[in-house]
Amino acid sequence: MICEQWEVVVVPFPFTERAGEKRRPALVLSGRVFNRRGHTILSMITSVRHNRLPGDRPLEDLASAGLPSPCLVRLKLFTLDNRLLVKKIGRLGPADRRAIGDGLQAHLPLHGRRTP
Repeated sequence: MICEQWEVVVVPFPFTERAGEKRRPALVLSGRVFNRRGHTILSMITSVRHNRLPGDRPLEDLASAGLPSPCLVRLKLFTLDNRLLVKKIGRLGPADRRAIGDGLQAHLPLHGRRTP
């Protein structure tokens, strides 16, 4: 499956405390040109609101994202083989894309910009 940036997909996440995995939503960060090469860069989506981490951004438009309950995008980034992407469930709305993009820029500065 080839995804577009800002799509929300379901992927298998391994358990850290026991054997097995659970299917969870993730946000596609890489663009289609990158993704066509067989891998996709993703960010974790979680419903956990305690133990907030720098860069956590709550999602406002859950319906567009295809999510049933309040979630946030967590800047735990990973690359996954496209064959492991289970399905597409939504796409971030414009306001959420801006908020996530601003968070990425603040915590992973690009184009030579520096963080304070």
